[in-house]
Amino acid sequence: MGFYKIWLPLNFSGSQKKPGTGINYFKPHIMLTFIPGKANPSNTIFLVLLLVLVVSFSHCRDTGDAIVHVGNDKIELGFDKRTGAFIAFRDMVNNQDFLDEKAVTGLPWVITFHQSSGIAGIDETSPFDFSYSAPEALTLVLEWKNFAGTGNRDLQVTARITLDQERALSYWKISVEGIKGEKITSVVFPRIEGLKDLDDEELAVSTWMGQLIKEPRSALSGLPGKRWEWAYPGYMSSQVLYLYNAGRSGFYASCNDSLSYTKNFSYRLDTLNTLAYEMTNFPGFDSALSYYTPSYDAVIGAFRGDWITAAELYREWALKQRWADESRFKNGLTPSWLENTALWVWNRGESDNVLTPAVELKQRLGLPVSVLWHWWHGCSYDDNFPEYMPPREGKESFINAVKAARDKGVRSHVYMNALQWGDASADWTSGKVEPYTVKDVNGDIRSHVYNIFSGNALINMCVGTEFWRDHYSSLSDDAVNMYHTDGVYMDQTNLSRLCYDSSHGHDVGGGNYWVENSGKLINQVRSNDYGNKQPIFTGEGSSENWLSHLDAFLTLQASMERYAGVGHTETIPFFQAVYHQYGITYGSYSSLVTPPYDELWPEEHAPRETEQPLDEIFNRQFLMEQARSFVWGMQPAISNYHDFLATEREQEIDYLLNVARLRYQGLKYLLYGKFLRPPDIAAPEKEIDISRLSIYAGRRGEAVTSFKKSVPLLYSGAWLADDHEVGIALASISDSSLPIDFTFNTGDFGLSPAGEIYITGTSGRELLMSYNQEEVRVEFSLEPRGLRILEVIPSDH
Repeated sequence: MGFYKIWLPLNFSGSQKKPGTGINYFKPHIMLTFIPGKANPSNTIFLVLLLVLVVSFSHCRDTGDAIVHVGNDKIELGFDKRTGAFIAFRDMVNNQDFLDEKAVTGLPWVITFHQSSGIAGIDETSPFDFSYSAPEALTLVLEWKNFAGTGNRDLQVTARITLDQERALSYWKISVEGIKGEKITSVVFPRIEGLKDLDDEELAVSTWMGQLIKEPRSALSGLPGKRWEWAYPGYMSSQVLYLYNAGRSGFYASCNDSLSYTKNFSYRLDTLNTLAYEMTNFPGFDSALSYYTPSYDAVIGAFRGDWITAAELYREWALKQRWADESRFKNGLTPSWLENTALWVWNRGESDNVLTPAVELKQRLGLPVSVLWHWWHGCSYDDNFPEYMPPREGKESFINAVKAARDKGVRSHVYMNALQWGDASADWTSGKVEPYTVKDVNGDIRSHVYNIFSGNALINMCVGTEFWRDHYSSLSDDAVNMYHTDGVYMDQTNLSRLCYDSSHGHDVGGGNYWVENSGKLINQVRSNDYGNKQPIFTGEGSSENWLSHLDAFLTLQASMERYAGVGHTETIPFFQAVYHQYGITYGSYSSLVTPPYDELWPEEHAPRETEQPLDEIFNRQFLMEQARSFVWGMQPAISNYHDFLATEREQEIDYLLNVARLRYQGLKYLLYGKFLRPPDIAAPEKEIDISRLSIYAGRRGEAVTSFKKSVPLLYSGAWLADDHEVGIALASISDSSLPIDFTFNTGDFGLSPAGEIYITGTSGRELLMSYNQEEVRVEFSLEPRGLRILEVIPSDH
């Protein structure tokens, strides 16, 4: 009887010095013995083991050429054997190669040290030794060490790349060892260069509500530095970006950080017209640290789809995190009056310019109205913060007006910035505030001039200091208890800062202390004794990190053109697609009049007239903004409302009121529902006039800054209610009737293939049709500027 000896490698590794030093391999083996013709359990075990090992180790392959690969059955990644550069990334399902190897000039990381260290930085220009290994089936470990010329021979960088067993995703983690005595300012990882043009590209970025950048390379080519960079937590409300051609494939970049560590995400354009993606990590700025490895992974993947596909993938992970579990809205902690608000009025100034028109609009609407109230405070806006009290119209007048409005069903939500202290304020000039400000890496304060009329700066306060938390909490206590408001809009709360002041008691530089201490501030504000009052505390923008802290989020991107004009970027409801049933979003710059001017600002810059009707050519822009808010599941808002608009802009105000009324009939979808991919409904487009005019934007010239933009005349959104019924919201901004004709698959909504569809408008609800198959065709005519909610009710319900 004969037998076979099969030698099988347990793993492989390679090492490589700089070119010319040779390659060495280490391959331990196991030996299996197989005896032909003998049927026994051990033979079967050996065969099974052999097959398992062969299949497993096919995931990491050393091709014998210049690239070492790691892959699953969906994606494959390739690294240069000599240097560890990331030079190949393939979507095998969709046959898409993402990287141009010729455009890859560096390593997948860059480490920058502070100038006080003996090392300026290390990257591909630093002499080093490189090696790689595959300790597990779907894992590749890359190691760089012996950095000559750095002055630190103990320095070692390790990258561990692990592929998902089932999905087209990979997880990237970096470790930096031997850094004791050094101060690191940043670790860029991953750095992925050479991203090819996918043609008809779009880049979805989860900045606050979300933005979709069309032709991103063209947009970047016109920017100084040809670079975008977004901070998280902050302007990035979630940790995800997706560069794609919806018909081919897309490059998915994310992070699975559940603890809110500060980091930046960026894209830049190189000279070969390829893109580079980077995630910048910020270690603690501490020379006592001997190593750095983040608690999270970068996530890199590829698949075919659009921004909704990316949002759905991210949502799978995001809704398992603590911020979703502890969401105030999801857990029923938000006051009922907030949830019942049908319309917001965002006015500025004294009560007769704010509460009086809001009460009039509430009576016209017949539903609850709340006010977002700026410029109620005694100080000049964006100047003398935080000298908010007493109100500019006087304490007694203010309190009486707030109480009277509440008695008529109007709530008052007042502005106070949660981050800034003005350098023109009396307390700032005293010098007692400066120790509690945010400091940059060089120990300097961080300031910015927002007020283009006064030129005064605002200085960032550090939420990690007890001084600022106590001060802001005391202001909030006064706003609610002394002045009887219904809560505070905490402007700039959903931003984070790196602070390098070691006297503040938080980690220095990088870390997750900002969100943690912001949460402490908000909890301290809530801990004030408000009696039987039900104040709300909301923040600017939107952010997953503050879902457990804030009652609602002011999301102004539905009216983005008012402050950003027209360009490559479109607003998308990305935040709502991920978190709609976890966080209330409200607000808009949507207005029918010219902006106000703060009476406390310099008189020489004051316009001749304020809050006068805009040219009627901009009326459709107002309709567009209201339609977006409606179908995207937001609480609608109007800025700078006055009762003369009910007659001078009757059609537009009627549209606003109809939006609020119809939304109120569909709260189980448009407030409490889960975002679904809306059906594909053909919509005509029309070029409309766009006004770019706000309190600062467009104010230094004589004329309104205006643009032209092609926009759809029909907007739609789909929402799944808790009772598993589906609501499809439709909003027309057309002057003509629109034929509605679309098909949807009940399985896409998770519904049974039989049921009824009801159509609800402001005049009532009626049965539109019944269906008894998976493919459902819907047809009807929508009147000019029509609004509807289609309710799909499965028969097994």
